[in-house]
Amino acid sequence: MGFLNTLVELLGFGIGLPFGLLIGFFLFVYSKPKDTVKDPVVRPLHELDTGALLDILPDIPLWVKCPDYERVDWLNKFLSDMWPYLDKAVCAMIRRTTQSMFAEYIGKYKIQAIEFEHLTLGTLPPTIHGLKVYETNEKDLVMEPAIRWAGNPNIVLVLKLMSLQVTVQLVDLQIFAAPRVALKPLVPTFPCFANILVSLMERPHVDFGLKILGGDVMSIPGLYRFVQEMIKKQVASLYLWPQTLDIPILDSSTVIIKKPVGILHVKVVRAKKLLKADLLGTSDPYVKLNLTGEKLPAKKTTIKKKNLNPEWNENFKLVVKDPESQALQLQVFDWDKVGGHDRLGMQLVPLKVLTPRETKDFTLDLLKHTNISDSRDKKQRGQIVVELTYVPFREDSIKFSGPLDGNGEMGSVSGRSTPEEAPLSGAGLLSVMVQGAEDVEGKRHHNPYALVLFRGERKRTKTIKKTRDPRWNEEFQFTLDQPPLHELIRIEVMSKRKSFSFRSKESLGHVEINLDDVVYNGRINQKYHLIDSRNGVIHVEIRWSTV
Repeated sequence: MGFLNTLVELLGFGIGLPFGLLIGFFLFVYSKPKDTVKDPVVRPLHELDTGALLDILPDIPLWVKCPDYERVDWLNKFLSDMWPYLDKAVCAMIRRTTQSMFAEYIGKYKIQAIEFEHLTLGTLPPTIHGLKVYETNEKDLVMEPAIRWAGNPNIVLVLKLMSLQVTVQLVDLQIFAAPRVALKPLVPTFPCFANILVSLMERPHVDFGLKILGGDVMSIPGLYRFVQEMIKKQVASLYLWPQTLDIPILDSSTVIIKKPVGILHVKVVRAKKLLKADLLGTSDPYVKLNLTGEKLPAKKTTIKKKNLNPEWNENFKLVVKDPESQALQLQVFDWDKVGGHDRLGMQLVPLKVLTPRETKDFTLDLLKHTNISDSRDKKQRGQIVVELTYVPFREDSIKFSGPLDGNGEMGSVSGRSTPEEAPLSGAGLLSVMVQGAEDVEGKRHHNPYALVLFRGERKRTKTIKKTRDPRWNEEFQFTLDQPPLHELIRIEVMSKRKSFSFRSKESLGHVEINLDDVVYNGRINQKYHLIDSRNGVIHVEIRWSTV
């Protein structure tokens, strides 16, 4: 029976298999398929519920969700093409930077060597999903890129501990960050900015795997979350706004324009035994005084006719920008009605010999020139007596709190203190920076320049030809005995035709600025709409520094 059953089963399988394949072939060929695939339902975004929108939002580019962000596909294409070269450059910089850091641990904890076995950032470059650019009134450029990088780096670090080698590998690195990058200050020296300031506007997302001796330690329960939080806290403490990473690009001493730090009060008292320059045995002396390193015109005393021992007792104020290097230059001239004026003598007084807020009397021997080592001219040229007081602005007073050494070539010096309650305490410097204008429109020509009118003084910028958007970047200074409270400063934009014409000048608009805010706040930096102009705007920065 067992044999017969086995035989019947074999026969049934041998007959049924070909028969079943034949039936299945005919059914597959001659049967019609049913249309079971349905078209997806397409609906507008406003008809979707909250859950559906949240599911698709991460895939929408940032420049679509936030109109402030701009699309920068061109920049991503640039990064993609440059990435192989950037990879090598960044990795070389990492090797140089970490070499000194690793050297500090050699010999400690029985570490014999630390080195990179492999160091590459992979083939996948970061992508910028949007870029926001801010317009400010300051001399800077501020932008916020949204950066995402899901890279495939191959970074393997080898630690040699006695006879054991420990490999640490970083894999599957992902970084999502929104930094703020500021290029400041903008300067007229290539690459036209002195520093790069980077700060994070929110805590970055950093995800990675870490393998030690081939095992993924991030799979240890609790360790992954601990490492993530620690990295976020450390990065936030260093670079989260308002903390910044300052990367210097240019030497600050060569590009940053020095700002005024104080006022030098000069009283030209008298001169003694001057040289006889006229045929009648007299001279007509006057004094020119200026600070070295300045391009401003020198200030002058009145002319004393036919006097070899003149007395002036005239006061002047000079703006100081660097008391460590600047010097007061005094030149005594003989005035002539015809021809050039003869110089009777000169002298320099380094400002570093002055003690802030202390008046000093100087009796200076006049020299032919400042080269005191030249022994060819020993002629006595007389002396000049001056009183000098250097008064720093309040924010810089602490920097210059004591007298500094000077040379002893200038004769006798006496000093007396000036009390804090002296009238100088109300004095200050009003600095007006006319940066530029926009959309200034003239009926006949477009050669704009700006006029600054204050307390009867009139100062003018250079003329820029054939433009409606001039950029002057010129600064004017007014030394005042009292704060300019309840006063106005007027700035006019004019245009002037270079060729002769009866209508050579044309007004393009003006503005009057109340200086109360400047006195109370110390500084304003704003754009003002020009009066009598359709769309004209002028950009002005005004500072008030007290002494």
